[in-house]
Amino acid sequence: MPLTHTRDLFAKALKGKYALGAFNVNNMELLQAIIEACEEEKAPVMLQISRGARDYAHPVYLKGLIDSAVKLSTIPIAVHLDHGDTFELCKQCIDEGFTSVMIDASHEPFDKNVEITRKVVEYAHKHNCVVESELGHLVGAQFDDGEEGGNYSVGGHYTHPEEAVKFVKDSGCDSLAVAIGNSHGAYKFKGEQHLDLQRLKDIKKALMDAGLGDYPLVLHGASSVPKDLIQKINANGGAMGEDTAGVPESDIEVARRTGCTKVNIDTDLRLAMTAAIREVLFTKPKEFDPRKYLGPARKGVKELVRHKLRNVLCCSGHAFD
Repeated sequence: MPLTHTRDLFAKALKGKYALGAFNVNNMELLQAIIEACEEEKAPVMLQISRGARDYAHPVYLKGLIDSAVKLSTIPIAVHLDHGDTFELCKQCIDEGFTSVMIDASHEPFDKNVEITRKVVEYAHKHNCVVESELGHLVGAQFDDGEEGGNYSVGGHYTHPEEAVKFVKDSGCDSLAVAIGNSHGAYKFKGEQHLDLQRLKDIKKALMDAGLGDYPLVLHGASSVPKDLIQKINANGGAMGEDTAGVPESDIEVARRTGCTKVNIDTDLRLAMTAAIREVLFTKPKEFDPRKYLGPARKGVKELVRHKLRNVLCCSGHAFD
């Protein structure tokens, strides 16, 4: 099956109240694990390539791996640039055949973010590619409690509903990554904190009320950082500490039902891979064959992806909707 564009995937996911898994790819074993799990679960998938992955594995190698996955599988696969930080990088990926790109200028002032995003949108749409952008800062749930009286702060770290409407209208982006307390990495929260799900509902309602329809929202930093993987890493020579914390899967389920159509998962893949590799090397210190520890690592990632597809994203069985 040829590469798929996300317009149709998003529309189907919104209608079916499930989310697309957007999994980051850095090497062959990760790609194999993701595709095998999605193929067996009959789930559509977005493969995400970051700038770091391109620097690590080289775009030509990554393209060859993805071409092989597309050739060997039957499920819909979209290829997405994750956190593209310049127009030039987005253009390069569009020219390489990516079906989706993200331009992340969220660190810029609002008007500059709009300007950069609109430039990418204009080029991408001419080349049958869709664009994700980001508004707000992914800094964790300890920030941006709002203003006096319970209003959402304008210019704060979190995405403001009214600003989201203006941003989408002015930039023309096809989907929007929102900041509602989510953050990257394995140390997202302190204590028993959660996503600001009411803010997410308000953003969705504001977009709907503005005539933008059931607009697709994206949840970055959505790894749940499973405690069993942290314990396994630490039991086999790791030192990740006890303060690791991710997004509760129950929060992701609410976000999915609210309209987060794309959910990014990267850290959990790394944890699953690292836990399996550490276990082999710690329990079998004489082992030196990469296949003996990368094989279990691939299996661990596959099991994690399968769990996400079935129990969190609820996209199993929707590949051929």
